[in-house]
Amino acid sequence: MIDRYSGSEMKYLWSKENRFNNWLKVELSVCYAYYKKGIISKKDYYNIVNKAQFNIKRIDRIEKKVKHDVIAFLTSVAESVGKPSRFIHMGMTSSDMIDTANALILKESCIKIEKGLNKLYLTVLRGAKKYKAVPIIGRSHGVHAEPTTVGLKMLVWADDLKRSLEMMKWVKNNISRGKISGAVGNYANIGPEIETMVLKHLKLKRADISSQIVSRDVYADYVYAISRIGNIIDKIALQIRLLQRTEIGELEEPFTKGQKGSSAMPHKRNPVTCEQMNGLSRILRTNVMSAMENIALWDERDISHSSVERIILPDSSILIDYMIEKMIFITGNMEINKKNMKRNMEASNNIFYSQRVLLALIDKGMLREEAYKIVQKNAMESHKTGKDFKAIINEDKEIGKCLNSKEIEKLFSLEYYLKNINKVFKRFKL
Repeated sequence: MIDRYSGSEMKYLWSKENRFNNWLKVELSVCYAYYKKGIISKKDYYNIVNKAQFNIKRIDRIEKKVKHDVIAFLTSVAESVGKPSRFIHMGMTSSDMIDTANALILKESCIKIEKGLNKLYLTVLRGAKKYKAVPIIGRSHGVHAEPTTVGLKMLVWADDLKRSLEMMKWVKNNISRGKISGAVGNYANIGPEIETMVLKHLKLKRADISSQIVSRDVYADYVYAISRIGNIIDKIALQIRLLQRTEIGELEEPFTKGQKGSSAMPHKRNPVTCEQMNGLSRILRTNVMSAMENIALWDERDISHSSVERIILPDSSILIDYMIEKMIFITGNMEINKKNMKRNMEASNNIFYSQRVLLALIDKGMLREEAYKIVQKNAMESHKTGKDFKAIINEDKEIGKCLNSKEIEKLFSLEYYLKNINKVFKRFKL
């Protein structure tokens, strides 16, 4: 088993270097469009393309003085290009470059998240198939309900992840949009035809209309989709934690060689990674609120959203990448304790068969209200005394008028609850 996370690919996507690389990519694409339109000469264009570069340390020094990261970046690039640099950023505003570059980064981030999420989905799906027929007591309100299987539990998780995967694909398509429309989006100093050429060159969609920025609801969709994945991971991790409690002991997250559970108690095997998943999902949900707050800005734009996005976009992206990787490890290696599942089911003293008895009495012609009253009375006796529910049912005279001992015996069959599992799994082609 391997339990480690480097996240180098996602971390690089949101690094300062990659941000500046994409800024430069956008600027060079605009120069390309100008060149194709005959506004920049071939000589000047190739001079720009061949010489344009940036120096991060130089940008940082310039920014300390000018207090403007885009100007600092453009100054650094201009120093490498020389006189033809006058064409760089011509007619553009900062957000033309930033938002279009963001679209490139966000698109790649979506692809990375999709890849990991699909791996998690397939891991959970394999587990569902493997444990399809392993019975486990179902619970509602934390109380024994009727039997289900470990496979069905995991199939629910897989279905949740599948929907999140579909949403992520939609978000990737929705967020892959840029804009090159000038200071307030009116194309006064840079024509729509330049924007069309640039976005085609960058393989991005056009924001059909923009102010000075791309509307931030598309960014909110991205952060929400990430949080939604986090919520599903939260759900899975919480279920594993609940079933790992000592008195239950049905599922357990992996406990690796050399791992310690407590500084004081050597016996501890704590569900620390699942607890971490539950905690980190709260951060993702908090970031959604910040993304929503970024939608409403003053007039054509203000800059209040920028500082927020510098935190929530990389943090949410890297965090969900980490959480997905951890959950792949957990769901692919968690321990399944069939012995404890059997023990816990038997602890109910067959009380979970109450609905089968209820329906059998109704089938014999007894009114539902009367049948429910009789079955509940016997179930409560079993619950209170610890006596086997089947034995109590066999002794009940009212039930004996409708059901003989053979008929009662047939009702207490675990296989009854598993009879339609294959039909559910066929929906997933399993």
